Amino acid sequence: QVQLVESGGGLVQAGGSLRLSCAASGNFFALTIMGWYRQAPGKQRELVAVINSRGETNYEDSVKGRFIVSRENNWSAVYLQMDSVKPEDTAFYYCYAGVHYSGVLHNEFWGQGTQVTVSS
Repeated sequence: QVQLVESGGGLVQAGGSLRLSCAASGNFFALTIMGWYRQAPGKQRELVAVINSRGETNYEDSVKGRFIVSRENNWSAVYLQMDSVKPEDTAFYYCYAGVHYSGVLHNEFWGQGTQVTVSS
């Protein structure tokens, strides 16, 4: 099992920056992917950015060029640097982690989430 705890959310003005952090505990050495999802009121949870064991990243189109996901080499933490934020980035942000075996997703873990609010 892996436990995830987010930090760094809050209120930021449009055009500003925010950095989210997520600390992993437990058996995080087995992780193969980490990242961030978000959910805005009345909308479905969506992928924001993930990074895998090869360092490859995948971003939601609207955050490309503005957000950067990174992680510790030992999988103990994942970060989301959010620059040039927009009001539409307002959402509850969830830390995500997964374990793959032979390329198949085997386990998924979620944090409790942290609120990000962007004022216009």
